[in-house]
Amino acid sequence: MRDFTWGIAATGGIARTVGAAIVAEPGMRVAAVGSRNLARAQTLASDLGAESAYGSYEELCADPAVDAIYVATPHAQHLQVAAAAIAAGKAVLCEKPLAATVDDAEKMVRLAREAGVFLMEAMWMRFNPLIRRIKEDPRFGEIRSVQASFGFAHPYDPAHRLWAPELGGGALLDLGIYPFGLAQLILGMPTGLHVTGSLAPNGVDAEAAGVLRYPGGRHALVATSLLGNYPNGASVVGTQMRADIQAPFWAPQRIVLSGPAMEPEEHVLDPADNGYAGELREVRAATAEGRTESSIMPLDESLAMMGLLAEARSQLG
Repeated sequence: MRDFTWGIAATGGIARTVGAAIVAEPGMRVAAVGSRNLARAQTLASDLGAESAYGSYEELCADPAVDAIYVATPHAQHLQVAAAAIAAGKAVLCEKPLAATVDDAEKMVRLAREAGVFLMEAMWMRFNPLIRRIKEDPRFGEIRSVQASFGFAHPYDPAHRLWAPELGGGALLDLGIYPFGLAQLILGMPTGLHVTGSLAPNGVDAEAAGVLRYPGGRHALVATSLLGNYPNGASVVGTQMRADIQAPFWAPQRIVLSGPAMEPEEHVLDPADNGYAGELREVRAATAEGRTESSIMPLDESLAMMGLLAEARSQLG
């Protein structure tokens, strides 16, 4: 059986990280790298053992040796690259968030569905086996609360992608998607949302903390920030059991399950079975099976998260 081949769009840190995960995965390889800067594409292609490098994303997507495109550009460029990949009939794994705006995300999903091409947001947290264990364990009883934070202090620089509005900057889209996303995974979409926080001088969201409300008083407490160093752990509390998720909760190496009627259980991640490997395997499996969406990270849930984050941002002013 031949290798499943990837084209990587962009050459930043996450492109290099996921590229290394592809190289480490049996039966997969990086066939090509594309960038607006050909020299950077050639460097990363050489480092990952890829045969081809391109100075445009359109050339990358047109490469017949590529089965799937991993989109690792800044958020605001996701739609452009994904649209080119979809038009070329390539499966698409798009880095989170799915797009910089709700409108872009909706257009991306519409293009993929009309073309019958696989598209998935690269929310690697959902593919971490420890997170999956929490999601699927019936011993929690009724889950009443999710608490999660993701924040670090990053110097304000309006040209940096984390702060630049034209690049989809701000704490919510880049960091907040993880605590909000854990709540979505465990409790579903909330019936109400209340958010407080602050804006940077250029208007992007610098920090946000919120309460997500669910029927019967169930709730999630989430926080994100580019101004301070947060605990970056999480907990999931049910009527019969709780989970404490070690930082970083979106990529945990260890969780502890505990409850009044049980001895604490420690579960440790197998390094070869992490979230990156899981999402890469899902794309390959979906392509082989002719699926155009993932049941683990459905497109409707990606769109719902984009709407939730947009509402959170609007509440900040």
